[in-house]
Amino acid sequence: QVQLVESGGGLVQPGGSLRLSCAASGRIFSDIMGWYRQAPGKQRELVAQIFTTRATTYSDPVKGRFTISRDNAKNTVYLQMNSLKPEDTAVYYCNSVNWPRTWGQGTQVTVSS
Repeated sequence: QVQLVESGGGLVQPGGSLRLSCAASGRIFSDIMGWYRQAPGKQRELVAQIFTTRATTYSDPVKGRFTISRDNAKNTVYLQMNSLKPEDTAVYYCNSVNWPRTWGQGTQVTVSS
């Protein structure tokens, strides 16, 4: 069973940047990998996904500000987040989009002045 461990969150001011990492305990090179987020009182939403071809898609709220990438050799997926806004505050999770694993604990991102 592949385990997913997210890291890199924290408190950042509006306009700042963070880079999240997601380390998988097993191979994920054949998976479509995604970054999700869940804000308080809201449902978990997919914000970015990366295909095995490295093609990417983004939700409208993060398009142009977030960049997802993957390193298959390291079984790791990244999310570079720039120009952060208070509405980006959430717990961020990664998971396979086409073969979902057990959810990790996520990493908290708080955007506040």
